[in-house]
Amino acid sequence: LSNFTSTTYFVLDGLGVDEDLQEIFFLVFLLLYMLTLSANLSIMIITISDTSLHTPMYLFLGNLAFLDICYSSVVIPKMIADLISQKKMISFYGCMLQIYFFHSLGGTEVILFSVMSYDRYVAIAHPLRYSTIMKNNVCIGLAVCSWVLGFSHGLLHCIMTAKLPFCGPNIVKHFFCDIKPMLNLACTDVSFNLRLLFIVTGTLAISTLSLTILSYIFISKFLIKIKTSQGRRRALSTCSSHFTVVTLQYGTAIFTYMRPSTKDSLNQDRAAAIMFSAITPALNPILYTLRNKDMKKALKKLIK
Repeated sequence: LSNFTSTTYFVLDGLGVDEDLQEIFFLVFLLLYMLTLSANLSIMIITISDTSLHTPMYLFLGNLAFLDICYSSVVIPKMIADLISQKKMISFYGCMLQIYFFHSLGGTEVILFSVMSYDRYVAIAHPLRYSTIMKNNVCIGLAVCSWVLGFSHGLLHCIMTAKLPFCGPNIVKHFFCDIKPMLNLACTDVSFNLRLLFIVTGTLAISTLSLTILSYIFISKFLIKIKTSQGRRRALSTCSSHFTVVTLQYGTAIFTYMRPSTKDSLNQDRAAAIMFSAITPALNPILYTLRNKDMKKALKKLIK
């Protein structure tokens, strides 16, 4: 990589808040990160320890909890440290690793959302055949495919960004190394990289979102056929949490990566990145546990 770049480190611009507010933001994001770790780790422990939760739905939920821990850990600890540090530097290799893991884990998560929506469709549309269709090997295969495709997506962006020459300003207008702020620092034409980001990430986001929406369209058709209001509410309760999480994640991702890169848009991207790197990973376990009777029952059992 030394043949391509003369920059050995970058300076992160951070959240762009006043120094007087940095200590407050430090405490807020530290609490959010601790909540993310403890809540998602609790879900992982519950789904592993309680045999009644050894079902496809909770296998995917355990994967999502682990993803949220990793996803948040790529960005938030460095951001928290920078809030109370004078030197907000990151090495070139550290920067590329942030890009790789951030986009790999993000790609894995959106694919996993589609898998989870398909699982809910099978559970509602074909309850008697659910265990036959969603066998253990099928579920494990779907989870593994999500990770492989997600990490392939991240690797592509990491390699294409690392190949760019960085020889000028090294101040990243963000609180972590993301592709669009990094492209603004490259000493060459980056139109191909921007097209690649738009096409590859856009295709991934739109295709997985389309599959998720399609699953919910089929789910809604079967919900109409359920005659009792209690049965309809029970079926909806298994989907509402997932639908809320999907809306938050896809909304911020499409808003961030499907728009042209400008000075104002980078400031908006920073706010959107806070949503899907700090807030959403902390909200996911709360949404899934508060609206899930099985999870609440298993949590009470674990506490006892």
